Amino acid sequence: MIDLARQLWPYLVPAVSLIMSLAAATHVVLYKRDPRSATGWVGVILLFPFAGTILYLLLGVNRIQRRAANMRRAAHTSAGIKRAVIPSPHALQSFLPERARHLAMLDRIVTTITKTPLLSGNACTPFVNGDQAYPAMLGAIARAHSSISLSTYIFGNDDVGMQFVDALAAAAARGVAVRVLVDAVGARYSRPTIRQPLRRAGVPTAFFMPTITPWRAPYFNLRNHRKLLVIDGSAGFTGGMNIRANNLVSRQQPDAVQDLHFLLQGPVVAHLQNTFAKDWFFTTGELLNGPLWFPELNPAGTVIARGISDGPDEDFGHMTKTLLGALACAHRSIRIVTPYFLPDPALISALNIAAMRGVTVDIIIPRVNNLRMVGWAMAAQLWQVLEWDCRVWLSPPPFDHSKLLVIDDEWSLIGSANWDPRSLRLNFEFNVECYCPHLAAALHRVFEAKRARAHRVRLADVDGRPLPVRVRDGFARLFTPYL
Repeated sequence: MIDLARQLWPYLVPAVSLIMSLAAATHVVLYKRDPRSATGWVGVILLFPFAGTILYLLLGVNRIQRRAANMRRAAHTSAGIKRAVIPSPHALQSFLPERARHLAMLDRIVTTITKTPLLSGNACTPFVNGDQAYPAMLGAIARAHSSISLSTYIFGNDDVGMQFVDALAAAAARGVAVRVLVDAVGARYSRPTIRQPLRRAGVPTAFFMPTITPWRAPYFNLRNHRKLLVIDGSAGFTGGMNIRANNLVSRQQPDAVQDLHFLLQGPVVAHLQNTFAKDWFFTTGELLNGPLWFPELNPAGTVIARGISDGPDEDFGHMTKTLLGALACAHRSIRIVTPYFLPDPALISALNIAAMRGVTVDIIIPRVNNLRMVGWAMAAQLWQVLEWDCRVWLSPPPFDHSKLLVIDDEWSLIGSANWDPRSLRLNFEFNVECYCPHLAAALHRVFEAKRARAHRVRLADVDGRPLPVRVRDGFARLFTPYL
């Protein structure tokens, strides 16, 4: 038997490798949506026997979609959303000033994409940096009397993180139902992680999709990048801000991070809560339902808003299609702030066509990126928008992690998504679209304050980079689908 095994071994290993490679390549051909991604994975699998297949199993297979049916059941059981007046696209025109009525078509587009209602009667308060946002969030947690839902990508184990741990523990001690969801990769941005402090404090905590890799992995796939804090089901915070001390810009730390966050009140808060309930069910199997989590919500302002969930599951492509729809509907101006600007060809074309239509397109990105390879790839792509008169501005340090899109000074998109493949294809994100000229005006002022400090980059600047720098940046751009 041993001799037979020795004789067969040289043939058995190639046969197993071939079968594995063919099976993995077949899976790629059947299930990968993007032909470029499919071609790349087939090449990796066939060129690197065993290793390519294992790499695809670890990084290329979307296991989230297999559980989408369970998530739909969770959405059904937690659908206690009390809806306010839902304007139809026709009725929405009566809510908008005459100069903005063309944006009613955008409502039709996003309604078709998301199947989620547009809700009136909301209020939205912006906060600049953690210096404004954290006191408001901690104060809301201290005032909670029934439930707290908190979802974040990074939960730092530092003095700011511990303030949140203490506030959540105090709420749980006084009888508030508390649920905290932290992304398993994002949690590793602190060593040691926040896991033990939360559990020692008695805060019910779960970690989204733990990975088998023990190291910090900023490029790892399928992460929960959403930032949600819902208090008593009636007040919700969302935006781009993690929970971390370096968001306190006033401390002037070397790694300080600028960001934007928002307080939402009114019926749209149910969209935040429903998204959290789905993620919590996905992670723990516990259903969050009933008035404790979904109370009756009364009008709180004049903002018409809708939550938009996006991720590599049943919500795949929601954000990309929303961005494309918004760019197509713009008549006068497009203002973008994003830390990571790696749009796909469709978004690049939409930006360029808007500029060709006479729309003023302004894009603010960081001059120095916190992810070096992403910064190189961004530099290599800028020519594609600069050559068609889109205006790009480089903001000085501290690093600006803000995410913002304002169309025609009437419509705003706020939330967690970046303009890169990781946000738009691989991560779970949550954004809110808002129809309100007053909010747009406030965000315009934020935008202008950032642009006043920024330096405009022109096509000649990009073309004038030294050859070794352009080669480096161009090489980094090859990895854009995975950054």
